[in-house]
Amino acid sequence: MTQAMTADQLVDDFSFLDSWEDRYSYLLELGRALAPLTEDERNPATHVKGCVSQVWLVVEKDADRLSFRGDSDSLIVRGLIAILLVLFSGKTGKEILATDPAPVLEKLDLLQHLTPQRANGFAAMIGRIKAEAASASGS
Repeated sequence: MTQAMTADQLVDDFSFLDSWEDRYSYLLELGRALAPLTEDERNPATHVKGCVSQVWLVVEKDADRLSFRGDSDSLIVRGLIAILLVLFSGKTGKEILATDPAPVLEKLDLLQHLTPQRANGFAAMIGRIKAEAASASGS
């Protein structure tokens, strides 16, 4: 997965996959493609609370844009992080706050296949990204 992937490309990729098993495999592939964080980047400040798996999100600010990198001890969660990076990374704080991920996530047909714990963790990651965006935009 490249940072240049768009939400539309992600939806197109998932639309070619007929079964949940194929989508799950692609999600794992997205997770494998993420560059891991360094041990120093895996720290309490980057740790996302509310996830059953260990999750870390690093935010980098370049002018008014925020870029995110993430990692997890779970490959499926790494795939979920990859999806969030496509949806949010490289946008301004205000653009992130205005982005509703629900329509894209519905098109990916993933959420109903997540366990309640994974869904809660996914929501916690989105919450963390939105909080970073609010902080960056002064909201």
